[in-house]
Amino acid sequence: MDVYDITIVGGGPTGLFGTFYAGLRGLKTKVIDVLPELGGQLTALYPEKYVYDVAGHPKILAKDLAKNLGTQSQLFKPALCLGEKVLNMAKIEGDIWQVTTDKTADHYTKTVLLALGAGACVPKKLDIDYNKDLEGDGIYYAVKNKEKFRDKNVLIVGGGDSAVDWANEFSQIAKNVTLIHRRDQFRAVQTSVEEMKRNKIDIKTFYEMKEIQVSNKLDGAVIFDNRTGKEEKLAVDAILINIGFVINLDFLKSWGIKMEGNAISVNEKMETNLPGVYSAGDIAAHTAKLKLIATGAAEAATAVNFAVTFINPSAKVFPGHSSNLNLSI
Repeated sequence: MDVYDITIVGGGPTGLFGTFYAGLRGLKTKVIDVLPELGGQLTALYPEKYVYDVAGHPKILAKDLAKNLGTQSQLFKPALCLGEKVLNMAKIEGDIWQVTTDKTADHYTKTVLLALGAGACVPKKLDIDYNKDLEGDGIYYAVKNKEKFRDKNVLIVGGGDSAVDWANEFSQIAKNVTLIHRRDQFRAVQTSVEEMKRNKIDIKTFYEMKEIQVSNKLDGAVIFDNRTGKEEKLAVDAILINIGFVINLDFLKSWGIKMEGNAISVNEKMETNLPGVYSAGDIAAHTAKLKLIATGAAEAATAVNFAVTFINPSAKVFPGHSSNLNLSI
């Protein structure tokens, strides 16, 4: 039985920094992720979107951040298990956790760090009938190649960070941009909303989608004012739908993990209610929670440091600054 010191479930930014930091602390480390490549939502959902909340980067493309984090995470040569979905965790002999996936082999580990992001990479779909064959070719739930929107009439549905950020981005390359949102309050960062209002974007609040019009391609959309029912037809070449994600975390409850809504309850050490199991990033909930990539990295480092002392109670929680360590990387 090959037992690792720590197994990190999740290959997004929090999990990747946790992987690097675990190597820095000398832990034998394994990473398991359901996606076929590292990066989590950075690569799966918005690789060409700029990220602004990372220290040292005024702005950086999500795919470039994912590449940098991936390179950093591999400095200490962790084991990688990509394209594997974790199905169960169970304590076996001693303090060893058995992690079962949809692959044939089980994984054995002394500690676990759950860095699952939002818990899902499945976008919410529009609750109207339309030709699903157009998804990825006219109708989009994620932007993997922004050039597909160049010189197009673009309709964006949503009011969160992704919708507003893409509206601002497309205002520079698209023929015209319309954004509809079902209310007049946006969930996006206020500075981004203010930028959107300055840009050449037709913002329609209290509007929702009623119909997507198709012949042999996407022709247009019918939207309506949810206060009056008034309808309006738009000529569009591309529709981007950013209305959130479907989150199902029942599997975590089945493992015995204490939840707080759609998040894992942790303490100041990033410990869950299960001994040796930690959580960090967007999936973790505590009283001072701030959902940023930067704070996710800090939470991962905290979790790893306390995992070290769980494995070896005589070890120091804080090993010193990396600049003081004798590293050959």
